[in-house]
Amino acid sequence: MRKLLLHPAAKPVAFVLCLLPLAWLVYAALANQLGANPAEALIRATGDWTLRALCLVLAVTPMRVLTSTPQLARFRRMFGLFVFFYAVLHLLSYSWFDMGFDVADIVRDIIKRPFILVGSLALLLLTLLAATSFNRAIKSMGAKRWQALHRTVYAVAALAILHFFWMRAGKNDFGEVAVYAAILAALLGWRVWNVLRKRRAARARASSAAASRASARVN
Repeated sequence: MRKLLLHPAAKPVAFVLCLLPLAWLVYAALANQLGANPAEALIRATGDWTLRALCLVLAVTPMRVLTSTPQLARFRRMFGLFVFFYAVLHLLSYSWFDMGFDVADIVRDIIKRPFILVGSLALLLLTLLAATSFNRAIKSMGAKRWQALHRTVYAVAALAILHFFWMRAGKNDFGEVAVYAAILAALLGWRVWNVLRKRRAARARASSAAASRASARVN
């Protein structure tokens, strides 16, 4: 498995796989297979794939640690950029099919409807993350500031679920919302648990070292 992940073809294959949802949507649109309301189907599908890509990128670190597969980390940036890619497609679908690219109407709609405002905030944060996802940004910002900025992906996850929840509230349909919320809660909860575990281990090492030094002084 590790050798496959390090293979030169691994990233191109992952890239193509991440594009398959878009290829299917294009085909379905051209073949008239999006149902009675193609515009709504495209808006919803691009939103769904944004959430799925977000779950995927947040799953990289737990999977890397739990399976002792550090090679997975080399795919994290690509997956993160695909979250942004599908989020932009989601925005474009809404702006085109719902609003006809009327900027004034879009701004009024964002202000009027909370779920669109929350989604817009999530996309704004994703834009910052995408713009600073390259090595040059890490060097210019410094590793600590860069890491602090990219931890806002957790805020993106919360905003994305809130956006989805409010969008479905009108129809009182929360089944899918609960599934995505549970997945993201598990992925974020693992991170909290891992941080606490590391802190406990560090305190235990510090206590052991202090006890060893005290024993050495007594002897």
